[in-house]
Amino acid sequence: MTTLNHLDARSACISQYDPQALPVSAAQAIVLQWVTPLTASERVPLREALARVLAADMISPIDVPAHDNAAMDGYAFDGAALAAFASGSTALTLKVGGKAFAGHAFEGEVAQGQCVRIMTGAPMPAGCDTVVPQESVQVQDGAITFGPAALECGANRRRRGEDLARGGVALAAGRVLRASDIGLLASLGCVEADVRQRLRVAYFSTGDELRSPGEALEPGCIYDSNRYALGAMLQRLNVEAIDLGVVRDDPAALAATLKLAAETADVVLTSGGVSVGEADFTRTQLQALGDVSFWSLAMRPGRPLAFGRIWSGGRPGAGRAALLFGLPGNPVATMVSFYQIVRPALMAMAGAQPQPVPLVPALSEASIRKRAGRTEFQRGLAYRDSQGQWRVAPTGSQSSGALSTMSEANCFIVLAHEATDLDAGDVVDIMLFDGLV
Repeated sequence: MTTLNHLDARSACISQYDPQALPVSAAQAIVLQWVTPLTASERVPLREALARVLAADMISPIDVPAHDNAAMDGYAFDGAALAAFASGSTALTLKVGGKAFAGHAFEGEVAQGQCVRIMTGAPMPAGCDTVVPQESVQVQDGAITFGPAALECGANRRRRGEDLARGGVALAAGRVLRASDIGLLASLGCVEADVRQRLRVAYFSTGDELRSPGEALEPGCIYDSNRYALGAMLQRLNVEAIDLGVVRDDPAALAATLKLAAETADVVLTSGGVSVGEADFTRTQLQALGDVSFWSLAMRPGRPLAFGRIWSGGRPGAGRAALLFGLPGNPVATMVSFYQIVRPALMAMAGAQPQPVPLVPALSEASIRKRAGRTEFQRGLAYRDSQGQWRVAPTGSQSSGALSTMSEANCFIVLAHEATDLDAGDVVDIMLFDGLV
């Protein structure tokens, strides 16, 4: 394309814009510019809400806890009795006037000089505001005796609404619901949750050499790992994944598949066909069917990566539009590109709150060669030593085709765009796979 199209023009406003060697941070910013979060929602049973995106603030219908209650097993009493310690008394004796259990409150009156045996979670009896732990008292003849220790008025009591007040926001819209959130919603009496509809993502691999597992492997052919890895990564994000299989190196077949994908999905992912080889058609078809923002990143692995929009009608503005990510063909490059560029975009489109993966400083156990002018994501194996310091070492070959070292790794070693060679013992940033892959 000889002139900037609409998508190009808007992308060009991003600092460091270079469609042929775009820094990772600039690529992430461009992609997020073109993300439109889904607005449609649906109500699902609580048991089906895990990993879904909350569509609206969840307002607590009750106080949590619903009443003042005991934070531990012990004896509840009026904390005013502790004032006797200020006058030099060395012990306090209280007569046990009853018992309180979770689900079975003590309904009687607690007279001055009395206490109530109470279990964790039981409602505090009227007139009581303090709990002395059972291990701190001596029990004899229906009474307890304990010393002043560090007990203060109001100790070991959980107040009504302390966790959540009725009418307050229990969970904010955009939250990706975790197991703890499901438990929290259940504790509020919720049986359903309003969540965003699932994002629809179509994906396929390109290449005459690709065969699916289970098919015969002719000479010169390889099994298609990228499509299976993409399917698994999409499954972790709980999107509606549409597997369109393998598309051969034929421009007409590729164009037809891209138009079908744009008609049925919000986002289209391809792997392979975005470099400059004679049979790499994804880039040219993307230019024909839509807009191209960039097609190469200053990133390793994952340099050839196309991003833009395509239309189901076969030309810009015709039919239904979908965002397209043309990922590289090497398997590790495909995965790195997905995690660093695609995943944040999919989460934003799904309506999720931003959830950047934290970087952790670690000491490198090996020297690492690095050229300035590109961001590198090397596979590493990280651990914490006996002093609690994170340490990391690269996991063998860093070739973008060496998928075995991706399986061996538990983190990415993130080498910044401007970084150069590092020595053993230098501090590097690592991105732990736990919660990511």
